[in-house]
Amino acid sequence: MSVIQKFFIASMFMWAVPVAILYGFNNNLFPGTENLSPYSVTLVSGFLAVISVNVVIAFYIYLAMREPAKQHEPDPKFLAEAKASMKPPTSDAPQSSESKKKEQ
Repeated sequence: MSVIQKFFIASMFMWAVPVAILYGFNNNLFPGTENLSPYSVTLVSGFLAVISVNVVIAFYIYLAMREPAKQHEPDPKFLAEAKASMKPPTSDAPQSSESKKKEQ
């Protein structure tokens, strides 16, 4: 399963699980919720919905970290440009007009 597929599935769960939790609390589908005040139901359901999203995110990160590193190779052209940009400039490089003004 690719990372994109895992991301799509995790995104669907990040949407569906909190909605299911909120629906369950608002319709008294969970045992014991009928005894709670509306204020308590709002707080508990909201808290659980936020926690469920964080759990799904943590699970996605875990799955992404398990991806084999050898499977993903960087683009050779990008890699060459990145290495070239890290080299210090040579003294043969033309000076900018600002540095010429400072020397005068």
